[in-house]
This record gives sequence, structure tokens and C-alpha cells, in this order.
Amino acid sequence: MEAILLIGIQGAGKSTFYKEYFFDTHVRISLDLLRTHHRERRLLAFCLETRQRFVVDKINHTAAQRAQYIAPALKAGFEPIGYFFEPDPKGSFRRNRQRAKPVPPAGLFGTLKNLEPPRYEEGFERLYRVTLAPAARRFQVSDVLS
Repeated sequence: MEAILLIGIQGAGKSTFYKEYFFDTHVRISLDLLRTHHRERRLLAFCLETRQRFVVDKINHTAAQRAQYIAPALKAGFEPIGYFFEPDPKGSFRRNRQRAKPVPPAGLFGTLKNLEPPRYEEGFERLYRVTLAPAARRFQVSDVLS
């Protein structure tokens, strides 16, 4: 079973990536949708208990934040997989402004400042790097070498 974590700053394209690649196969755990951490924890627990594949769609910008999902996933026998969205501050800022509820610039750039790229040592089975080709509006996914 897959436990997928999307990792990147606001406006990186994480939710769009989920819709294009995982909408039909994985439950989406998103604080934007659930609105409370309590609901988020309950949905995570439900996915783990029922062995349902899931995607955590949030910034997950530090190892400590990611550990909240990786540790229980490993304990339940899931395979943690990370998709790291290569930072593109200008593109993210532009896309963020188009959101219904944009994140203030200070928040976006604060996340960028504190962004910790994921490492296999955190418990990931696989790691991928995601870039967005602006002209083609397509995602490019490549393996992260250990």
C-alpha cells in the first residue's frame, strides 16, 4: 500500500498533480479540504486501518512534519513515497495569486526559506523530483538518487 507525501511550497502544483495522477486511485488528505487537524488525523487513521492508499496534499516542508505521516504509515505496513516539487518561487508566486484564497507572500517565502528537501533516511521507500514545464504546463517526474 502506498502512502504518498507531496512536498513543496504553496503554489507549486501539488493539488493539480494529485488530480492528474492519483485522483482515481488514492484518497486525498488535505487540510484545505478537511479544515481541522482532528479531521485530518481521523482520515489518516481510517486510511491506515482500512489499508486504503492515500496522498497527503500539503506543504510537508520539514522532516518533522513528514514524520507525522511516515511513522504511522510504516507501522501499518505502508510504503512511504515522496514527491518533491522543485522550488520555483516566481512560478509559485504567480500561481498562488490565482488561488481563491492566496497565501500572503511572506508565508510563501517563509515556507521556501524553511523548506527541507526529503531524504531516504526519513523512511521513504522511493523519492521523486517533480518540476513543472511552464510552456507545456506538464509535470516532469524523475527519480531522486540516494
